[in-house]
Amino acid sequence: MRPTTTLATLALALLAILPAAAAPTWLTDLDEAKKVAAKEKKDILVDFTGSDWCGWCIKLKKEVFDLPAFEAATKKFVLVELDFPNKKPQSDEVKAKNRAAQKTYGITGFPTILLMDAQGEVYARTGYQAGGPEKYVAHLQELTKQNTPEGKKALAAEAKTAAEAGAKRQAQMAKLKAAIDAKDFDAVCKVVDQDFADAKGPRKAIASMNKAMLSTRIDPANKERALKWADQAVAEAEGDEKMAASMKQYRERIANGSDAPKSGAAPAAKPAAEAKKTAQGA
Repeated sequence: MRPTTTLATLALALLAILPAAAAPTWLTDLDEAKKVAAKEKKDILVDFTGSDWCGWCIKLKKEVFDLPAFEAATKKFVLVELDFPNKKPQSDEVKAKNRAAQKTYGITGFPTILLMDAQGEVYARTGYQAGGPEKYVAHLQELTKQNTPEGKKALAAEAKTAAEAGAKRQAQMAKLKAAIDAKDFDAVCKVVDQDFADAKGPRKAIASMNKAMLSTRIDPANKERALKWADQAVAEAEGDEKMAASMKQYRERIANGSDAPKSGAAPAAKPAAEAKKTAQGA
């Protein structure tokens, strides 16, 4: 009886001898990536990541970059990973180059994904996006439409505005810290009023509650002053049920002394319930 080979058996045999599909290559040197991009006429995707500590970075890698469906992006981009780990070993040279790139491109959060042309000029910025590799690749393809002189100019203007806002905020925080260290409550109020100069409606309550909370940090014994500002915050929050509940909660904490600062504790800039949420790494 002649032996026969089924199609299934043949397919398995072929799979056994074929090499496994290569995973996307991630370079770790931006200068090298620019050379490759120029040669291959591709754009550059740079992932600024904290690979062993940043939760959103780890999620993006696991949910997108490590999956086969993401390989489609490699047809368009040269991939670069600039890592800022806590425990993984890195040479001093790599650390210095990565820090220099972080400063050059104004990276303040992780993960931050930059899309660049082959010359290294940024035309789009993004971060973690939910939905898996297919959705992320579609998102990247949409961003490539910004690779125009107008798109680059708009992104540069946006980055400049963000940098100016960040510098202003840092200056305000420095002034606030100095006022707290000097136990100068009037100076504290002045900084808070500057920060909330454009606040309207119930948002004014946040400024008043900040003053109440900071008052307890400057002088925990002066509960009367702190409660005065807390009561004002509660009154200003009327009309916003969620905010009003939050203000009342903080007012009670001040009243029963649970808001008293611990040794070495830094003051909160805003009540946690009112902290503004921002896109991860964008």
